[in-house]
Amino acid sequence: MKFPRKSGVLLHPTSLPGPFGSGDLGTGAYHFVDWLQTAGQKLWQILPLSGIGPGNSPYMSSSAFAGNLLLIDLEDLQREGWLQPDDLTPDAGFEAQRLNFAAVWPWRMERLARAARAFAAVPPPAHHQAAFDAFCQAHSAWLDNYALFMSLAEHFNWKDWCEWEGGLALREPPAMDQARSTHAQRIAFWKFCQWRFFTQWLRLRAYANGRGIQIVGDAPIFIAYQSAEVWARQDLFDLDASGRPRVVAGVPPDYFSATGQRWGNPIYRWSAHAEEGYAWWIERVRRSFELVDIVRIDHFRGFASYWEVPASEPTAIKGQWLPGPGAALFNAIHTALGPLAIIAEDLGEVTPDVEALRREFAFPGMRILQFAFGDDSTNTFLPHHHQNDTVVYTGTHDNDTTCGWWKTASDKEHKNVRDYLAVDGHDIHWDLMRAACASVADTAIHPMQDILGLGTEHRMNFPGKCEGYWEWRFEWSQVLPEHACRLAELCRIYGRDGSNDLKR
Repeated sequence: MKFPRKSGVLLHPTSLPGPFGSGDLGTGAYHFVDWLQTAGQKLWQILPLSGIGPGNSPYMSSSAFAGNLLLIDLEDLQREGWLQPDDLTPDAGFEAQRLNFAAVWPWRMERLARAARAFAAVPPPAHHQAAFDAFCQAHSAWLDNYALFMSLAEHFNWKDWCEWEGGLALREPPAMDQARSTHAQRIAFWKFCQWRFFTQWLRLRAYANGRGIQIVGDAPIFIAYQSAEVWARQDLFDLDASGRPRVVAGVPPDYFSATGQRWGNPIYRWSAHAEEGYAWWIERVRRSFELVDIVRIDHFRGFASYWEVPASEPTAIKGQWLPGPGAALFNAIHTALGPLAIIAEDLGEVTPDVEALRREFAFPGMRILQFAFGDDSTNTFLPHHHQNDTVVYTGTHDNDTTCGWWKTASDKEHKNVRDYLAVDGHDIHWDLMRAACASVADTAIHPMQDILGLGTEHRMNFPGKCEGYWEWRFEWSQVLPEHACRLAELCRIYGRDGSNDLKR
């Protein structure tokens, strides 16, 4: 799909300012949308909206469909009468520039529990009950399994679902019926939380769209083993007789890790998906576009071929490439849903079959400027190699910040940047953002850390490291008037302000 010439900002909502330990869908999110509009930006790119998993990663969620409960605006729950003012006294462990998961998660979950109890305590107003019932019915295909899964996961102290007793691991009907009865109250809690998340998120998205800003979402190719979807559809994943993964996903040794990355996600049984016409994937993509305007598919190359690692291996070194579903999957999605605004994350080892698959469906690929200056003029990340169907970034959530990258870059990279961009590197983050905006790529995305000129200590993630990341937050005091002015000026100079749309 052809994208208009635009630019935007990469910022996950958990990184937003706010008084309750984590950014959320409240006042700070609306203020950020207003700031994006002032800065001339047309896109807000986020990470997966699903809940966090091991290491607090949004890429290892307990559900591919459910929303992240950390993002629920608690002040909205107070306005509805489900929380009291005293409930919102911030915890002493909250930090303005760091999401302290150990403090924030239990505090927020307790407030959500209080709100759910208040909602259930007395018959709610008719419009609330009708809205809740309609939500549960519209989302029953995934919500029923999710709410039961989360209730059981809590009950069994979050041990792997294959270890659940009483026939629940294999979803035996009598055991399932009993569980629904036993855990009815907690099931209602999880459904209440998802109702509020979806209500708040769709309200925020409408606000952004009304100000000319589209949301760029993120869909990981693989999903977590400890998730409602794997438990509910075991037939669609490569599991052994006990329900454990035989093989897991990852990537071979690369720029980020000498031993590769062993992600640990179960591998799809692609033959089973094909037999049902890729119905599960069609539903997943359909639901994604109910929440966002554009979807970035993480690790797109895995659809052409994927790196399979025996589950017994501690690293990703001893893996193998195997063919993915290729065009058959996207043909099925296209037939069911029509043309879609999808970005293909085509980083890493991109082989001709990956490029051919991307081009067949006209999905824009990605170029990272931090990767551009370590070689010679043939480096495909350099702007003179960019094409229109490209999304160019200074860096992604997996990269160091641009200032951090520059501090540790080689002498060769320093020289190449200075020669290529005709700069001295004193303002390196703006140098690279200018280069991104000047590129012929239809889309340019700037991480918020780069706009603020922040260093390594503010990076969002470090691939292969399981702890200490996904925590970054900013404060509004860090955002100066000049930041919005400079971004808006770059959009004007390089035709990313919408003024040239009618001429193209």
